[in-house]
Amino acid sequence: MSDTVIPLLILNGRPASGKSEVIAYLNSLSSEERRARYHLGKLYEIDDFPMLWTWFEEDALLEKVLNRPRLHTDADGYFIHNDLWHLLIERLSLEYTKLIRDNPALHDEYTALIEFSRGTEHGGYREAYPHLSDAILQQAGILYIDVPYEESLRKNRRRFNPDRPDSILEHGLPDGKLERLYKEVDWHELQTQNPTHIQIREFAVPYVVFENERDLTTNIGPEFEAQLEACLDTLLERLNGG
Repeated sequence: MSDTVIPLLILNGRPASGKSEVIAYLNSLSSEERRARYHLGKLYEIDDFPMLWTWFEEDALLEKVLNRPRLHTDADGYFIHNDLWHLLIERLSLEYTKLIRDNPALHDEYTALIEFSRGTEHGGYREAYPHLSDAILQQAGILYIDVPYEESLRKNRRRFNPDRPDSILEHGLPDGKLERLYKEVDWHELQTQNPTHIQIREFAVPYVVFENERDLTTNIGPEFEAQLEACLDTLLERLNGG
């Protein structure tokens, strides 16, 4: 992929911050418009939520059907071992490794998009990022969608569909679980250390922040498009050493 297109985008932010809406918008565009305006190829998404949800389903089946102990989560849906959050990041890295193994020319056409959220309670981004592979960190840029906890709570309540708890666009968390896991995040602590890059092991990974406190992602319009363009213009420039 040329230096006019971002090969790998890490998309972070609190639950219901607008990540899924950004992805849906980008997928709605033609390849030509997505590349020209946002410097992205076709999107190949790697998201840890389906992996996490599989663990929930497996634990429920183990307990209710096979009468065996749960492997990943307790009865309230919290991880039995906190480092399972890091295992999910290792799984994201593994998925990317297999993807490139099977399609070495992937980035001729695609931007790989890796999506996850992390709160301070389970290690934050400070502990999550080092579990990303060298292959990811040496070519990725980070787009962080920033909303306060109150906005995450409001939108999490609004989007939750109890009939589709496994849905990317309609899953949600109970208020108490959202507060425990995501009220506190360490993103702003990382951001204050450097205005353009985050040091992850030996890699200085460029980042940009999309400010979404006023919810530009629910009803997408010109202000959303202009801010996203500006963010990705800047991210590409930083990836290219600017």
